[in-house]
Amino acid sequence: MNYAEIEKRLGYVFKNKKLLKTSLTLASADPDDNNQTMEFFGDAILEFIVSEKIYDDDKSEGELTEKRKTYVSDKALTPVSKKLGLDKFFIKSQGDTVLKKSIPSAYEAVLAAIYLDGGMDAARSFVYRTMDFSPARPQINYKGKLQEFLQGRGEPLPEYERKNIGTPQKPVFRSMVAVCGRTFEGTADNARQSEQLAAQKALEFLNKND
Repeated sequence: MNYAEIEKRLGYVFKNKKLLKTSLTLASADPDDNNQTMEFFGDAILEFIVSEKIYDDDKSEGELTEKRKTYVSDKALTPVSKKLGLDKFFIKSQGDTVLKKSIPSAYEAVLAAIYLDGGMDAARSFVYRTMDFSPARPQINYKGKLQEFLQGRGEPLPEYERKNIGTPQKPVFRSMVAVCGRTFEGTADNARQSEQLAAQKALEFLNKND
């Protein structure tokens, strides 16, 4: 295991490297010494840190609970874990296909490992550094708006072509959409976002030249 590479991604250097190793070990590789217990512990630590972060948001208990879910759910943690590349360092048995649950769970396990190695300040710093707590911006569905625009003018529906031009460690997607004889491109580290960016450029051009 390349500890230096993982620690660089995490922004934290372990005093006890075994904690890091265990946090990335799946049960298929070692039924007795794997990251399942760390995942359980990390889940509780993450809920506390997020609760502490959003406590002063002037919301009701129910609203705070729902807001916390948006940060600690598997859906929210999966892209965070992938961005760190944790799934690339899993220790697993040969032929083991990594389950979707393993990816967000790895973030929780690594968080527990950091807490056990460096305490709450280190754990809190890791969460603040790797998770986005900025106010959510309204999401505009540019693909849907582009389709509506073209349908309203009797034009063919847009077709998207997408390529991964990045690396396994850092995916980068480029999407292209052909509209009215012109091609528009969008590039992002998320496949769907790259298509949205391409659609946005096409829509802006069409609105400007309509």
